[in-house]
Formats: sequence, C-alpha cells, structure tokens
Amino acid sequence: MLVLIGISASDTSASIPKLAKKLLELRIFPDAAGKMNLSVQDVQGSLLIVSQFTLYADCRKGRRPDFTKAASPKTAELLYENFIAEVKKSGLEVQTGIFGAMMQISLVNEGPVTLMLDSDEL
Repeated sequence: MLVLIGISASDTSASIPKLAKKLLELRIFPDAAGKMNLSVQDVQGSLLIVSQFTLYADCRKGRRPDFTKAASPKTAELLYENFIAEVKKSGLEVQTGIFGAMMQISLVNEGPVTLMLDSDEL
C-alpha cells in the first residue's frame, strides 16, 4: 500500500492513533469473492509511507500553488515520524520515504482505488 501523507498546519499528535487505526483497518483489498472486504492487516500487506506536503496545495487562485495550509517542516517531520512509529506497531512491513527529499516513486495501481483520509473528519 502506498500512503502519501500530508500534514496540515492544524494537525496534532492526538490524531495520529486514530488515523493509523483507520488506515490499517480500512477494508480495501479483495476477499475470495472479489469484494473489497479485507484490510492491509488481513492480507498481511506492506506499506510505503511517503511525506507529501503538496497534498495541501491550494490552486484556486493564480497560477502558483499556495502551501500555507501545510504544516511547517519541523512540525510535519515530527508528526510524520510519529505516524510511521504508530503504523509500525501493527507488525506489518513498513518502508518510508525520506522526509523533504526529492524522490521518484513508481506505482502500479491495481484497480481504480485511490482514497483520501482526513484527520479532521475522523
């Protein structure tokens, strides 16, 4: 599972356990009948967690994205590391990106499933 995590300026450490639990228990993998009914834990999957502040880009005005809703790098890195630690408690294999680095990530998407979880809505 590729997880792109954007940390907003309003995010706090209090939302990390709920967000990690939701991610780990989300039933998005197919069961024997092909129905999305299994979690990443159920299938003993692995996760690649990558920080992606550009998820908070506001492109409504002008031609340049506005990133003021993203957390400061110092805050975001701390919450990113805390989120990774929380997900690792599951015992699943967890790989990570390098915070703030330019990275190239390849994705083979099995099916049309891309979901967004928002800590403000949990």
